[in-house]
Amino acid sequence: MKIQQTHSIDTSTAGQIACDFLAEATCISKQKIKDAMSKGAVWLKRHNKPRRRLRRAKEVLQNRDKLELFYDETLLARKAEGALCLLDANGYSVWFKPAGVVAQGNDWCDHLSIQRIAEQTLEPQRSAFVVHRLDRETAGLMLLAHSKGTAANLSEQFQKRTVMKHYLCQTLGETPAAGEISAKLDGKAAQTLYTRLSYDSGSNTSWIDVEILTGRTHQIRRHLDHIQHPVMGDPKYGKGNKNKLGLQLFAVKLAFACPTTRELKTFELSREFLEKHCSLAD
Repeated sequence: MKIQQTHSIDTSTAGQIACDFLAEATCISKQKIKDAMSKGAVWLKRHNKPRRRLRRAKEVLQNRDKLELFYDETLLARKAEGALCLLDANGYSVWFKPAGVVAQGNDWCDHLSIQRIAEQTLEPQRSAFVVHRLDRETAGLMLLAHSKGTAANLSEQFQKRTVMKHYLCQTLGETPAAGEISAKLDGKAAQTLYTRLSYDSGSNTSWIDVEILTGRTHQIRRHLDHIQHPVMGDPKYGKGNKNKLGLQLFAVKLAFACPTTRELKTFELSREFLEKHCSLAD
């Protein structure tokens, strides 16, 4: 079942409980509505305040409220599993994001996002701010901020390209020993550097280390497809590179300046870690 509804609250409906109102309007049980609210599928726009997710089932609706429901039963039934906090530094945290988990939610839910997972699992609980992104299909290191000041600091580091980001990637074919790809993406400059680590003639695949100096959408996947060495398992780009293991692209190294001490912090995932937590090709 998939339902998208928008309700404008007036004097005839003001005073009702949000959960009760939506259950009656949709014929969905109150229990399922409460679950949808907790997972970020209900939005409230009140007066001149910013639109926000409404998680409180017993919220009393007010005149002129705008209530939105994005209900996807299949999506809400999914569970986010495998995320690991590698470091909690209070102001920021470093996570392993598994494939299938998104950076942040959308209108339909946020329980499958690393942002929401962090907000619900870290102790003490606190807000989480996304300062960079990984594709849903990409597993690896992600950095989250837990205050607006820290988020601004880390975001500036990413914008100024002072954060080092390395990826491990399996590609189709034998890539050159090393190379630089600078083809524009969406009309914007994009720069990708890579070094071949190994080549297997039996599978006709290469493992490469990739460093990106810019952060365009699907940059690595699009750039490698551009040079006819698409990422193995990529569902969107390339031909002859499909597999049963999923996208063979992993964010394995992240280096940045600690917002508090300015000390360089470096995190790197080992091959053993990837083999334990990911569907890694031989």
